[in-house]
Amino acid sequence: MKIFLLLFIGVMAFATMTPEVAISYWSKTDFDLTADPAAPQWAGIPALVTDLNNFGKPVPGYRTEIRSRWTSNYLYVLFVCHYEKLHLKPNPVTNAETLNLWDWDVAEMFIGADFTDILHYREFELSPRGEWVDLDIHRDHMNGEVAWKWQSGFKVMGRIDREHKIWYGEMKIPFASIDSRPPTAGNQLRANFYRCQGAGPDRKYICWRPTGTATFHTPKAFGRLLLVK
Repeated sequence: MKIFLLLFIGVMAFATMTPEVAISYWSKTDFDLTADPAAPQWAGIPALVTDLNNFGKPVPGYRTEIRSRWTSNYLYVLFVCHYEKLHLKPNPVTNAETLNLWDWDVAEMFIGADFTDILHYREFELSPRGEWVDLDIHRDHMNGEVAWKWQSGFKVMGRIDREHKIWYGEMKIPFASIDSRPPTAGNQLRANFYRCQGAGPDRKYICWRPTGTATFHTPKAFGRLLLVK
């Protein structure tokens, strides 16, 4: 127990000193999606917090929290998204992929397991009402028609608290869709987390790791997601 405690303290100190590292926390069992940070499976799980845009400038009113857990089968990600005004796609479809979902309000994760070819990664998006899209991206030869036909088998849940102007989104991603390795404590993946919020000239873009460019598709800016048990 003492060794485990020292290791845990060391990992937390490392994550604190190196803001490019995000932590995904082990769960012994898989769980149903709730899009609720107060649910038992999320209680006590620390969050990454950001309100920065692509260029590292604050975006007041758009605080974003990101939490992650992992099991032997899945990677879970929970977003808590403060907003001022929603920009939602009319006639949402939640039982099939929504192409161009990124034109509306979404939370996103880009993630890749290949540290040699960093231009290859997967993109996962969800909306406040549970619409979704997943894409297989390679920056060297971007082909949207091919990218969006890739199917990860991930599941999502969205929930809107209009009274407090917060929306919640949760993802459950099969590990086999993002990494050829079995999920193991100590494994790292390359990742970044984003939001698009609002419409027209007032549209906001929020990043965990600012890209320094006008696009989220800047893999050199990705941080690392560390699996901790």
